[in-house]
Amino acid sequence: MPKTPAPDAPITWNLRPLMAAAGMFQTTDLIEPLRAQGVQLSREQVFRLVTKTPERLNVEVFAALCRILECTPNDLIGIPKVQSERPRRAAGAPDTTGPAIGDLRPIRAKLHRPHE
Repeated sequence: MPKTPAPDAPITWNLRPLMAAAGMFQTTDLIEPLRAQGVQLSREQVFRLVTKTPERLNVEVFAALCRILECTPNDLIGIPKVQSERPRRAAGAPDTTGPAIGDLRPIRAKLHRPHE
């Protein structure tokens, strides 16, 4: 079962659950299948790929993962649903979300010097 993503997470990375479903329970289980697909990654790179959501991902690595795990890109990457977003207001339109200033006007400051 995939972890619940943080509210600000752009994607859900489902590599670990898909590996488990395929009988791969260690990060090193992915090294040889990747090499067989023509992808050369170090143990450290594979560990980071499995344990963290990648910020960037090579398309060849992505395609190899899909072939190895026999899944679609949508299975590997989940996009969380956006919670209700505030509609954008048109340029120049008044902002109705905050309190209005009404008749409030700035008050001129009076400076007092210590020797006066």
